[in-house]
Amino acid sequence: MRALFNGRAKQDYLSDALTLLPGWTREGEQIQRTLVIDDSQHAALTERVKVVADALHLRPEISRRADHTQIRVGHGNVPLSEGEVLLAARIEDAYRTVTES
Repeated sequence: MRALFNGRAKQDYLSDALTLLPGWTREGEQIQRTLVIDDSQHAALTERVKVVADALHLRPEISRRADHTQIRVGHGNVPLSEGEVLLAARIEDAYRTVTES
């Protein structure tokens, strides 16, 4: 997935990103996703996300709570970048891979 970030208002970028990323919700200038996965799936997902995030020079917030994993992409009041939207899409790919096995 590749989102285009030229010539349109900032709000459009977030709306487009959410349309292409089912399950992700917007919170200010960040997007987040809650996944119901077990501990071993969480570990596998975290490793896959780390590889992609390192390649994109990004740091998503990943936290584990009881029976779910919360992922947040973006930084405070800074608008989402193309790389952050790409990271969210790659997280979705990793999630599908981890839960299909």
